[in-house]
Amino acid sequence: MSFLLKYKSLEEKREIPNNNYTIRDLLNELELSAQTIVSKQNGELVIEDTVIEEDDEIQLVQIIYGG
Repeated sequence: MSFLLKYKSLEEKREIPNNNYTIRDLLNELELSAQTIVSKQNGELVIEDTVIEEDDEIQLVQIIYGG
């Protein structure tokens, strides 16, 4: 079982390691903070507790702060 990950210039197929693999697990694996990332699953905004399913497209968007 795999999903497509899109983050910045990265676009790669990744394996789903277990049945309850969430966006939070992915962010932890990539050492990214949920406070600075917006997550989309198949084009829809999702929360970190969302489970990643086979053939999902997960897009991670970096939030830019400015002043």
